[in-house]
Formats: sequence, C-alpha cells, structure tokens
Amino acid sequence: MASNISDKELLDRLSKTIKDVKGEIGKVIIGQNAIVEQLIIAMFARGHVLLIGVPGLAKTLLIRTLSRAMDLNFSRVQFTPDLMPGDISGTEIIEDDLSTGHKHFRFVKGPIFANIVLADEINRTPPKTQAALLEAMEEHAVTAAGTTYKLDEPFFVLATQNPIEQEGTYPLPEAQLDRFMFNIWLDYPSFDEEIEIVRATTTEHKPVVNKILNGEQILEFQDLVRKIPVADNVIKYAVKLVTATRPVETELDFIKDYISYGAGPRASQYLILGAKSRAAILGKFTPDIDDVKAVALPVLRHRIVTNFNAESESVSANEIVRRMLEKIN
Repeated sequence: MASNISDKELLDRLSKTIKDVKGEIGKVIIGQNAIVEQLIIAMFARGHVLLIGVPGLAKTLLIRTLSRAMDLNFSRVQFTPDLMPGDISGTEIIEDDLSTGHKHFRFVKGPIFANIVLADEINRTPPKTQAALLEAMEEHAVTAAGTTYKLDEPFFVLATQNPIEQEGTYPLPEAQLDRFMFNIWLDYPSFDEEIEIVRATTTEHKPVVNKILNGEQILEFQDLVRKIPVADNVIKYAVKLVTATRPVETELDFIKDYISYGAGPRASQYLILGAKSRAAILGKFTPDIDDVKAVALPVLRHRIVTNFNAESESVSANEIVRRMLEKIN
C-alpha cells in the first residue's frame, strides 16, 4: 500500500487524517484537546501512556472513543487486588479430545490480546500482576508454558491511576513507570466546558463515531514517524534536558536541591520520538526544539524522583520540569 506513495504524500495524509480523528473524538469528548493530541502522539511513536486523574473525568470514555475512531480492537481490564497475571495474559486449560480420548492443553488468550488495552486503576493490583502487563508492553509478546505468542500490532497500553485514593494501592516503582512513554494528567474541565458536558450527556442523543483509521494505516504512519530526520541541535537539546535532571551532572541548583534521581537515556529517546510524532501530525518534515518542549512534561515528570526538600516545600515534578524549560536553551 505504501510502496506507491511518497513520504511527503504520506505526511500530508497523516496530518489530514489526524484532524478527522480529532473531529470524531470531539463528538463525544468535550475539551481535553491537548490530552487527545498527546495520546495520538504517543500512539504514532509506538509508546504507552499512563493517565492520572480524579474519578469522573471520562478517562475510559476517551480511550474507548479513540479506539472507535481508529477501528481498533479495544480491551478493558479492571485491576483489582485479586487479579492474577493469567487474568491479563491468558491461561492454559485442559481439553478432552473426543476422537482419541486424550487430554491436551490449550492456551486461551487473555484481554492483553487487543490493539488498545485499557488497564484501569493499575495501582490497585499487586506488583506480580502489574509485571505481567509491563512485560507484554516491553516485548509485545506473551509467554506461556514455554510458547511465545506475539501480540497483535499496533499494540498500545493505556493505564489509568487515581491520584487521591492511596489505601489499598500498589504504586508503580520507578523502573516500571519508565516503561510508559507519557504520563498524562487530566485536569478538571473549564466552567464553559462543564456546561457543555452536562448539556451533551443528559439527553437521549448519542453521537456516532466514524472509523477514520485502521491498524494497517497506523502501522504505516508509525513507520513514517521513525523515518523523519532530526537535526543534531534538536537531539542535543533533548539530551541536555534529560542530563539536567540528574543531580550529579546538572549545574542547576534547584535540581540538586529537589531531586534524588534523574531521568535515564530512555527519556532522551522518548523526547525525540515524541517530537518526531508531533511534527508529523502537524504536517512538518522535521521536528524543532519547540516540539521537544511540547512533549517534555509528559515524558519527564514520572522519571524524576523528588526528595524530602521538594516534599516539604511542596515543589512538584511538574514545577521542576517547567523551571528547567525556562532555564535551558
């Protein structure tokens, strides 16, 4: 399909297609334009996303609507304390062969075998079960009884976390948080947006979301993003941002004062991939420093570990990243 189409034509088509996708999502989701764009950026960069927001902000509805607009298989897993790894990846069952009378094992695929997997309230399940999901995210495969089963492509995990309920939760360790390309915070809607939300959701009318993209086209666009060239100064800026988060390497005093551990090389990779993906959906041939800055907050805020000083002075990771963006050129 893509062999007869130039990268320029593909880039033009991607930019137009994303506008159509946003239009379809906008039929259901009011506001949250920046969030929708970040989700799309991560998808075309082949990254996974952790969404954090209080209950009632339509996180599940947003993800379900995205999957409908993209004609992808959608699977939702409600994470609970008693959820087992096999409940996510799948399990082997014993079956009788009526023709021979013998028994044999058959692997029954779990909900991880979908294009978009919503891991709802991932911090409500123990680390062993979290690890089953995170392994699939990294390898795009599931291994059971020595057999490896490849997951369908494109494969995209969106995990949600509730920031206000700490009792009975198992927060993700930093090493596991690092598997997520973006950490996206959903804020409350504005006053006018909330009026529109109430107006739109308290009637019988249910908007129809049209399918704009399919899996094959998404894979094609993901390949296009990887091909986009990046200037050396943009790469250097991304690496400069990441190394500045490390107290032992930075010259910024507030980093030394407030951070225990900084971001690793994966952050630099995701800054560039995110910048390339953002440039592509905006129809640009190459990303610039502004594209890196646009994805810096969701890439970095879950990769820096603040210390007691930051906690005692109520200095958040968000504030630290914003100050870095102001200081570093």
